[in-house]
Amino acid sequence: MNIALGVSGGIAAYKAAELTRRLMDRGHAVEVVLTSGAQEFIQPLTFAALTGRKVITGLFTDGGSEEVLSSAIEHIRVAQDNDLLLVVPATADVLARFAHGIANDFLSTLYLAFKGPVILAPAMNTNMWEHPATRQNLATLADRGHVIVEPGSGYLACGMVGAGRLADPDCVLAAVDAIANPRRDFAGEVVLITAGPTQEPLDPVRYISNRSSGKMGYALAEKARDRGAKVILVSGPVELPAPQGMDVVHVRTAREMRDAVMARMQESSIIIKAAAVADFHVDQVPDQKIKKTAARFSMELSPTPDILAEIGAVKGDRLLVGFAAETQNLVKEARRKMETKNCDMVVGNLVGGSGVGFESNDNEVVVVNRRGDVVEVPKASKKIIADRILDETLRLRLRLREA
Repeated sequence: MNIALGVSGGIAAYKAAELTRRLMDRGHAVEVVLTSGAQEFIQPLTFAALTGRKVITGLFTDGGSEEVLSSAIEHIRVAQDNDLLLVVPATADVLARFAHGIANDFLSTLYLAFKGPVILAPAMNTNMWEHPATRQNLATLADRGHVIVEPGSGYLACGMVGAGRLADPDCVLAAVDAIANPRRDFAGEVVLITAGPTQEPLDPVRYISNRSSGKMGYALAEKARDRGAKVILVSGPVELPAPQGMDVVHVRTAREMRDAVMARMQESSIIIKAAAVADFHVDQVPDQKIKKTAARFSMELSPTPDILAEIGAVKGDRLLVGFAAETQNLVKEARRKMETKNCDMVVGNLVGGSGVGFESNDNEVVVVNRRGDVVEVPKASKKIIADRILDETLRLRLRLREA
């Protein structure tokens, strides 16, 4: 694959050199575009030596009229010659210019001229990553179908600790591999996935919920789609853009999620229940806001529908995958859930202060199935974890069909 690699001006620019080497080791041809900011961190000669090709450093040159004319239209040539545009690192500035169509240097002009797939690996200070403007720009770019390789968390060059560190090169390479060598091993499958939390009203303004962000379920939906499945995503309220190329059903309460799942399960061949459904709800929700008083106040709660158990009772030959978010005895609890809910496979993950799971971009899980297998999946981004879960799902499906 011919790859145009854009390198923008952040401290993580030096990591793009190692990524260039690994891309070439995989047989890709790499053409590097350095922004002026990137050149403050790493020299063009580094990439020229790695790729054996001229490195593009600006929209115009200082040469004669013929050279200037050639450079002025070179972004069209680069856009036509390459199959993938990969930007590592993608700074907040680059994301903003891409999102708003501002073309004031070679990389941003190339972006507007490029019609192929785009992968962006952001890296920046935590506050910049979490700023509403950056979040909106990311949502815009994701809506266009671009792949966002989300940054990891840890110590940053500014001295802060948090999200914003450039993703591990293996994560970036996995995103490239998914485009260069797309797997279609889920072709013919209809995968019904639930994601996110539910909200159970206490009164018109308050509700019971949990810390689920929906990122794991959304990653599973996107990966299943990319691997050829028709995907039905039933999502609770989340702050994530709706994925493209699938049927998305938005719900709020556990009852709404239950009704949506039961209405669509007949279409499915695989059901993955990744949602974190609230366990209790109020039977009679007051019409008016409950006023705060000095007196103690109590409300009676009832269990919400057990969606997983209900599916398990009527699933037929569908493959049912459940999730178990636990704080201890992970394998034991995953097995218990598998048996009591009649699941074929359960994905267990520890929650509560471990830096993975709820709200995090990363996860660490253990997969148990009804054939007795226990597969530990070490900490990685939720998109990589999603691929591993789908691998185990497909492996179990094939084994059950052969049995």
